[in-house]
Amino acid sequence: MKMFLIVIEETGTGYSAYSPDLPGCVSTGHTRDEVERHMREAIEFHLEGMRLDGMEVPDPHTYLD
Repeated sequence: MKMFLIVIEETGTGYSAYSPDLPGCVSTGHTRDEVERHMREAIEFHLEGMRLDGMEVPDPHTYLD
């Protein structure tokens, strides 16, 4: 299973998240736990859509040092 980095940012109404490796894959939530759960679901949905469209799923290329 590939692991994709997600970036979580606090907003005025909760949290937002995105993955630098998956442009267009974003999510929001009222709590950090909620945005993490929503982002996992968003990544699964995004990758499924890529596969259905015949696109290759990219290898993760971002990392924490």
